Amino acid sequence: QVQLVESGGGLVQPGGSLRLSCVGSGFTFSAFNMNWYRQAPGKERELVATISTIGGRTNYADSVKGRFTISRDNAKNTVYLQMNSLKPEDTAVYYCKTVIWWGQGTQVTVSS
Repeated sequence: QVQLVESGGGLVQPGGSLRLSCVGSGFTFSAFNMNWYRQAPGKERELVATISTIGGRTNYADSVKGRFTISRDNAKNTVYLQMNSLKPEDTAVYYCKTVIWWGQGTQVTVSS
């Protein structure tokens, strides 16, 4: 069956960096656009970044442009989210998604 497994979350101070990873299995990873979403407490889930099948096109939410970078390695069935200059408002559970499938999420907490 389809699985998306995120990792790399944790606690980081403001201004710090984290890199999230999402490994996909059970489907042809390279054939699908991949997305990162996040959901903060009491807020709706929001789209953070999208990458096309071979990585030629990326899109970002305005709130993360210039700080986050999405990338993928189709040979490893993995999509990444490099997060720099993190702010407390980036605190959320981050989810990997493709088509109708979601990962379980990884918690990112930005706090001093």
